[in-house]
Order: sequence, then C-alpha cells, then structure tokens
Amino acid sequence: MPRDTLTGSRIRERRVAQGIKQAALAQQAGISASYLNLIEHNRRRIGGKLLLDIAEALNVEPALLIEGAGAALISSLREAASDVPAVGAEVDRVDEFAGRFPGWAELLSTARQRIMALERNVETLSDRMTHDPHLATSLHEMLSTVTAIRSAASILAEPGEIDPEWQARFHRNIYDDSARLAETSRGLVTYLEADDETATETGAPQEELDAVLEAAGHHVPELEQNASEDGALMRLGDGVSAPARTLLKTWLERYARDAVAIPMDQLVPLLATHGPDPGALTKVLGGDPTRVMRRLAAMPIDVMPDPVGLAICDSSGVLSYRKPLPDFPMPRFGAACPLWPLYRALNRPMVILSLPLVQQGRAGAGVWAEAVAMPVGEIAVNSDPIFEAHMLVRPMPRDGEGAAVPADVGVTCRVCPKIDCIGRREPSILTPTG
Repeated sequence: MPRDTLTGSRIRERRVAQGIKQAALAQQAGISASYLNLIEHNRRRIGGKLLLDIAEALNVEPALLIEGAGAALISSLREAASDVPAVGAEVDRVDEFAGRFPGWAELLSTARQRIMALERNVETLSDRMTHDPHLATSLHEMLSTVTAIRSAASILAEPGEIDPEWQARFHRNIYDDSARLAETSRGLVTYLEADDETATETGAPQEELDAVLEAAGHHVPELEQNASEDGALMRLGDGVSAPARTLLKTWLERYARDAVAIPMDQLVPLLATHGPDPGALTKVLGGDPTRVMRRLAAMPIDVMPDPVGLAICDSSGVLSYRKPLPDFPMPRFGAACPLWPLYRALNRPMVILSLPLVQQGRAGAGVWAEAVAMPVGEIAVNSDPIFEAHMLVRPMPRDGEGAAVPADVGVTCRVCPKIDCIGRREPSILTPTG
C-alpha cells in the first residue's frame, strides 16, 4: 500500500518514548499486535475510532498523530540532499525522517538555509576582494606609502650625522606620508564598512551603472513615451561620477532605440501568447533577437511578475551589462563562468542557443537560458566584425521541464564547488585543495 501518511511512524515514536510495549498498546486499542505493527510501519491506514483509541492510550491529542511535516520542510530536506549527492542520503525516506524526527529535520533545514546565506556572502566578498579595482588601488597605495615611510625612517636611524636640511626633509616626508597613509586607511575602512549603495559611490564606473539600473528596475518610463534621453539622464545620473554618466548615457540611447523599434504596447500582448521566449517573439517581431532580449529585461514588474535576467558581454568576455536573478546570480567584477552559453554564443555567432541551466550549489528547477551573439556596427570592407553576446535567463518553462538535462554551470571559478571542470581558471575557496 502506498504511504499516504506518517501517522504510524508517529504512533511508534510516541509509544517508544513512553516505554509502552507494542502488545500492551494493541491490547488497549482492541487490536492485535501484528495489526498495530503494520500500522506503525505505515502499511495500514488508520482513522476514526481506532485513531481516537490509540491517541487516548498514548495520552496525546489525535491531531498530533495525524499532523504531518510541512511540504516546505520536506522540500528543504530534499534540496539539502541534492546539494551533497556524494553522501548518499536516503531521499526516498525523507518524509519518514521528517515525521519521526521533526525537530532534527527543522534543524537541518535551518542549517542549510544559513549555509546558503553564508555562501552567498562569501561569493560577494570574494568577488569584491579579488576583482574590486578600488580596493586593489587602495591596498597598493597603502603598501607604497608604508614602504616610503620605512625607507625614510631607516635613513634617520642609521649612525652618523645627517645634514640638518636633509634631516628636516626626511621628517617632512615621513609626516606627509603618514598623513596620506592615515587618509587612505580611513577611506578604505569606510569603503569596506559601507553598504552597497554607499560603496558604489567610490566604485568603478561600471559598478555605479549597475547600481543605478538596479535602483530603477532596469526600466525607464519616460523613454517608453519617446521622450528625450536628457531628462532620464538627469534623473538617473544624479550623484554619479562623470565616467559612469557616460556609460549611462550610452545605455539610455540604446534603450530609446529599442523602445522605438519594439514599443511596449506591441510587446505586452505578445507576452500573453508566447511568454518571455525571445526565439518565438523574434519570429513574430522580426529583427534582432538581442533587441528582443533587452526589451524583455526592461519590462516592469506589473507587466512581467516573473522577471527575466540578462547578461551582455563583448568579444573579450567582459560583462558590460548584468541583470541577475535570485536563482541565477552574476559576478559583479571580473569574468563569469566560462560554461555559460553566453560565451559559447561567441563561437557560434547569429545562432540562438537555448538550454536549461543549474548553478552549482543551488538546488531547484534552475533557469532556462537563450544566448546569441550578433555583430556590432555596420559591415566594412576588409574588416572582421566585432560581436556582442546576449544571454537571457528566465524561469524554467513548464513545457521545458524534463525536455533536456540542465547544464551544470557556476557563477565564477573563485566560488564554484565543481572541482573537475575543464573551464576552471583558479581554485575555488569553497572546496579544499590538495
């Protein structure tokens, strides 16, 4: 008989905890010990008067025996097992474990959630420590200043007389270098302790642009109404650096061209029919599939309750645009996972690659990705084209579940636990190295 309840497991646990023999409980309930044994192993259903009699014999409320572990808890335990498949956890018995030991099950679920949160923090900090240009520049400046102070101090500490003029010059150098070191240290501490919004004020221009677009939800309402980019630039670019404003201006100009080519009132009805499928939408709308991808990424939450993510890179592989999803984070600095179809598209230009993806260390259905590389600019004589690749990531479509085995990818090598990866560039901080 299929297991549709764990009531029997709870009866057994309550009986054993109270030190009651199986035969004694069966006698109080008016059934045979063999029948109670079948019930306790979830091979016989139980309800009605028999359940009330057993609950009375165990001195518990009947609801405590029929109340099962929540579906969310069961799902969390299954995901925990899938995160570490090498352990060989008995996934087929996870419901029995949750029913018999709900406290331990809740503890494992909570611990897994905390581990995931800590890993996300490690990813962010490692990404920042490894690739943050502001941090690298500050540390280099501090080391250079400390070296200069040490050199001047060593000269003053040497035996023998030093000309008063040179002595005063060395003292002045030490004073100036010390002041510069103190200022750099304060700035570095402020930068490290700042929240994300404050940190971007002193970050790289690309990081400033990412922060501006994230705050705006990657949607610019005035450009949907064919307004000038100047007003949007003034609104969104307030407080950012001049280089970041240049990047923002370029992005807004492209946004405006996309909005004119594919108006929002034309795209919204098609979403109801085709969903956020860039291949199907390109067939209907015609033109460039990368433009369709950018328009999908620019849709507000009231139009697309399930937003899509988008990554854009140039021929060098550097991410020039990123709109991550909670289920598919993207690195803030440096290169992403080389297994992303974003980079494969550069090897197969003008072909839409479509496949499911699952990031290492993240359970769940994963995402569906479409990637394509298109030439930038006009065709020129005796000049090879420069390609730009787009990768749209969206929630797994229902009709796509089970259609293909998801490809295992990561975020970036530094925080990817996949050891035997042909595309690995550097060791991961999440796995031990031999």
